[in-house]
Amino acid sequence: MGHGRYIAPAFGGGVHTVGAGERLVLDFVILPGQSQDLRVEVDLVGEGAEVTLRGLWLCPADERVSVTVRVHHRVPGCRSSQLFKGIVGGTASVRFDGTIIVAPDAQQTEAYQENHNLLLSETALVETSPQLEIYADDVKCSHGATVGRLNEDELFYMRSRGIPEADARILQMISFLSPVTANLSETQKADIESALSSML
Repeated sequence: MGHGRYIAPAFGGGVHTVGAGERLVLDFVILPGQSQDLRVEVDLVGEGAEVTLRGLWLCPADERVSVTVRVHHRVPGCRSSQLFKGIVGGTASVRFDGTIIVAPDAQQTEAYQENHNLLLSETALVETSPQLEIYADDVKCSHGATVGRLNEDELFYMRSRGIPEADARILQMISFLSPVTANLSETQKADIESALSSML
């Protein structure tokens, strides 16, 4: 499989098999106006296989987005890392379902999953459900999920330094997304920043 970088929605997820010593990297970006049902399934079937999944969604209006991720560790000594972040406003609705499965023989597995979201309105909805199914005992696995709002103390601080409120909010959102966007191209980052400006 080697190394890949996919930008949704054009690729729409899919099923991926990662063999011994191979590394798979997938990046997903869902921009405003793109309702989507994104499904990603990854099977790690060879020792030393690695997978990195990163994704973000920007849903400021009435988008309906569902993201389903399933990563199956079938053999020993593999590593997976997932980081998904979203910013949701208007009456948009997002659901994230993530499952990591570690088979009985998949000892010395490392598997991590995070999903973090910001709500920009009272009517936006985010449901997040990270899950671990671990059938081996020599593993390092964790998952976490948060749904919150922009930090008002940080906004106050930036405004007190002369930064207009809209700019302060955009800076906060850029910072929130930066762990996902760090490996994207400058053009892709510019598209995301432009989309963030339209969300206020």
